[in-house]
Amino acid sequence: MRGLPLALALLTGAPAAAGDLAYVTNQLSESLSVVDLDAARVLREIPVPGKPAGVAVAPGGATVYAVSPETKTLDIIGPGGALRTVALDGGPFGVAVHPSGAPVYVGDWYGARIFVVDPGSGAVTGEIGVGASPSGLAVTPDGRFLLSADRDADAVSVVDTASLRVVAQVGVGGRPFGITIGPEGRFAYTADVADDTVSVIDIAARSLVGRVPVGSRPYGVALTARHGFVTNQYADTVSVFDRESLAPVTEIGVGEYPEGIGVSGDRVVVANWASNTLTLIDANALEAVGEIAVGDGPRAFGLFIATAPGPAD
Repeated sequence: MRGLPLALALLTGAPAAAGDLAYVTNQLSESLSVVDLDAARVLREIPVPGKPAGVAVAPGGATVYAVSPETKTLDIIGPGGALRTVALDGGPFGVAVHPSGAPVYVGDWYGARIFVVDPGSGAVTGEIGVGASPSGLAVTPDGRFLLSADRDADAVSVVDTASLRVVAQVGVGGRPFGITIGPEGRFAYTADVADDTVSVIDIAARSLVGRVPVGSRPYGVALTARHGFVTNQYADTVSVFDRESLAPVTEIGVGEYPEGIGVSGDRVVVANWASNTLTLIDANALEAVGEIAVGDGPRAFGLFIATAPGPAD
């Protein structure tokens, strides 16, 4: 982990950053904003053709993967902003990276499948059949399971990453979109667009264990040790719930049409698609504390924050 600041500097083309960086896919301006969250400024705009939406930062932060649905490509953004593309079929959208750094998984919205991509060679090495319209993807911290929020199946597919086979399909709320796994690896949370709820899955038990009411058209979920944070597209808010009791806590006003959401230390970072901004939320005080202008149509759908190491790392 000591090499992470240098890796981030190589990717951004800027001096080594001390804090976390956000990599924000801007669909309308066809770019990736690289944002220093401590300094609250954009370090660089990297052109990414094809209306990029899904994004995943590789472990260590030296590579970022963006998915461009219009050109049907997985964009591999390496040191210095170098861009390689992998051609895919169907409707590529959501993306996740195995904790080991490879492979990369890309959901095909139209094909009810997940592509397995070797990021080194750019080859598609396998396909996994899942439910209709896979959207958000997430991998457990131990790398054993890949979870796919299958929007039009109202279910989550649980995939064994060793065999590349679906071992369970768990029914959730209507039209699950974003999916996030807690850092402990026990529970997964889906944003259920049609029901205005968050569904909670016990991954080991492969069962639904709770539902949380949230705002209108939930898109993504971010987690701290104590709380869950949910972007509500139609309400211009973030819902907060208690992770232990699953009780709603509060609603926080953010920008217009919030979509992607992630955690950076004691901050929650929200991408506002219609405002072209990131909203910063104090995760302890549960209030918005800042805003950063980014590109046009930020989506940041996936794990878009690279975390800098602590002093002992």
